[in-house]
Amino acid sequence: MADLISVIVSTYNRADALDAVLRSLSTQSDRNFEIIVADDGSRPDTGEVVARWRTRAGIPLKHVWHEDRGFRLAEIRNRAILVSQGAYCIFRDGDCLARPGFIAAHRAVAQPGWFVTGSRLLLSQALTAHVLASGLAPEQWSFGRWIGQRLRGGVNRIGPLLLPWSGVSAKRNAQRWRGARGSNMGFWRADLDAVDGFDAAFVGWGREDSDMFARMIRHGIRRRNARLDATVLHLWHPEQDRSRLDENQRQLDQLLNETRVRARQGLSALQASSECAAREVVLP
Repeated sequence: MADLISVIVSTYNRADALDAVLRSLSTQSDRNFEIIVADDGSRPDTGEVVARWRTRAGIPLKHVWHEDRGFRLAEIRNRAILVSQGAYCIFRDGDCLARPGFIAAHRAVAQPGWFVTGSRLLLSQALTAHVLASGLAPEQWSFGRWIGQRLRGGVNRIGPLLLPWSGVSAKRNAQRWRGARGSNMGFWRADLDAVDGFDAAFVGWGREDSDMFARMIRHGIRRRNARLDATVLHLWHPEQDRSRLDENQRQLDQLLNETRVRARQGLSALQASSECAAREVVLP
């Protein structure tokens, strides 16, 4: 697959982590991609980070922002999809570092009729603070250095780093969406359009990714688990506010009792909205 890839990085008021993420993306071996920062209403310092990397990354970089009205990850991802130009979209959280072969690995496992979910390694609170304060680039570390971090409790596991690109992804449980995580996933743009993107009816943390996975599988798109191919390094952060989780779970349960594949408040609703033009802000 030689098409342009759109890497959509979601963020909210964590400029230091976003700075490290954009640094990691700037050193990718595969250069045929664009970056879209999907900003859920951050303060101006996030825009300053994006502006700085726009001149340094050597990769096309856009910044899509909407007003802070609470956790609206599904909606800001949809806004980013609408300005994306890639045939394939990789979604990343703004606290997940990419090793140099990350884009190449996603490209290698992308196949029509499949979506991809990757794995993550969890960095400890202490290691995360050290990395962000010192400007270290753990995405460049050798496996030997990661062994040391594992022994010191700096990371929860290191197995996926032994083979940074295996070229083989598990296709077992291709119809199973449970257990997949939204911090590292890839979809063909045509498939995103077919299911109308993410469902912005999910407000607050939780279940918007499960909703997408379930609708994709119902549409006939199978899941490929790139657990050894496209691993990210997840910087520590406090647990998100989960006060909306019960309501979001109720919405997911409702979906599972229906036959619907399209989002209730998806890409088409955003395009048709009278506020779309005003709020689809792509910062220069």
